[in-house]
Amino acid sequence: MFRALTLAALTLATAACGTLAPLPAARAAGLAEAAAARTAPRLERFTSGAEGFATHTWWVDSGREVVVFDAQFTPQLAEAAIAAIRARTSSPITHLVVTHPNPDKFNGAQAFRAIGAKVVASEATAKAIPAVHAYKKHYFVNVAKMFTEATYPAQARIDVTFRDAYRLPLAGGHAIELRTLKHAGVAATQTVAHIPGAKALVVGDLVHHQAHAWLEGPIVNGAPKPDLASWKAALGELRAYRGTTVYGGRGEPAPVETAVRAQAAYLDGMDRLVRAYVSALPDAKAALAGAEAGKHYKALTARAEQAFPGYGLGFMVEYGVYGLALSVAR
Repeated sequence: MFRALTLAALTLATAACGTLAPLPAARAAGLAEAAAARTAPRLERFTSGAEGFATHTWWVDSGREVVVFDAQFTPQLAEAAIAAIRARTSSPITHLVVTHPNPDKFNGAQAFRAIGAKVVASEATAKAIPAVHAYKKHYFVNVAKMFTEATYPAQARIDVTFRDAYRLPLAGGHAIELRTLKHAGVAATQTVAHIPGAKALVVGDLVHHQAHAWLEGPIVNGAPKPDLASWKAALGELRAYRGTTVYGGRGEPAPVETAVRAQAAYLDGMDRLVRAYVSALPDAKAALAGAEAGKHYKALTARAEQAFPGYGLGFMVEYGVYGLALSVAR
């Protein structure tokens, strides 16, 4: 498209000013590079269906290459995301960034590696993946029985790691700035991706704007350990990115201050709601872990939907709130 527009501009200039001498090749190439650098990178998304927990895979196209954020829950869903990206751009997919160690973010990584993309994650995320993978595989194979040992996705492999911050240059003059937050959020560690050229901040499941959140908590030593205070502190770190739009793992984009305030209010509201429900149970630990546990999580979902009208994805509460509820019960 850029080339076509350039030719059109040259044609108009020739008509207005007479014969236009051709630019030397080196200068023409330099001007083209400079113009590409001034073109804002484009951010788009692919969203799975319920089988992938309605997960967003965001991707940024510099006009010369594509970087993808979060890999989906299965390689098959990752392949669907790749197909959707390729339908929108001819730019090659060069990198996949995993924002945090949850399976809907890393299980599909192998599909991106298969097309030559490098998988990037913080050292903390790469370190946490094996334990999270084992915990989730046990659940989905042995409890939910949605997979077998053979069909559950293989553990993700990471190609590039970083500790605190990492600058990922984009062909065309832009860059993505990755940073590991100081506080944990929905998972044991959290990476955010700042794309200055698009005034965008990709934050994974740290924010679900206008959608219910996954309240299981980080998986630590084989068990969920929710920490809403740390989650809110992580949200506070996003305020350093004033003037950006937050793109979360589910829900809709929102200005950073709007997203932070709304997500913190949601966490406070759900904390009060869960504590009130759990405190009313005669034997909360037995009720929430026994044969009748499902009915309690459905009841909590109904209360959450009533407390937050207009929020989508209520199933996130039903299947994820057990972590917060059992933590309160203990």
